[in-house]
Amino acid sequence: MKFFESPEWFLIRNLTLFFVAVFWLASIYWVYKDARRRIDDPWLVAVATLLGVVPPFIGPLIYMLFRPPEYLEDVRERELEIRAMEERLSRRELHCPVCRTEVEASFLVCPVCTTKLKQACGNCKAPLDAMWQVCPYCETPVDTPTAVRLDVWEAPEARLEETRPRRRRRSQRPDR
Repeated sequence: MKFFESPEWFLIRNLTLFFVAVFWLASIYWVYKDARRRIDDPWLVAVATLLGVVPPFIGPLIYMLFRPPEYLEDVRERELEIRAMEERLSRRELHCPVCRTEVEASFLVCPVCTTKLKQACGNCKAPLDAMWQVCPYCETPVDTPTAVRLDVWEAPEARLEETRPRRRRRSQRPDR
């Protein structure tokens, strides 16, 4: 039993106690930092930190079981993303079905790819929605729509060619 009275034993015991104390303080600090990132209320942060202090090494495990599942920063970021999506949806930006260019509700054709977007009223030439039976501007009955049928199985290039107006070829002049 002379080993337990030797200076080596005292060194090993003191180093072990030192590392246990450092690990305990580090776990308290971790609980405090993690609670500040996850909990908004300062009183609850203090209670969580106290839980990390009082039952040594068991308190942080209990805290890990009952802590909030996500950081406050992530919650705020998600809320901002949801607000931004709601704002985008409320603006109802219209896009061309062929080239995805942003168009206005009053456009009859897409200015980029010349896809026919709406039918014009036969009387006042106002743009009409596809479901309208009567022009709301001049009360003229709407004829059967002559809108181009966009087949979803067709390639976008083929649909683009269908909707473009034919251009006349320039006559080639001989060089003078």
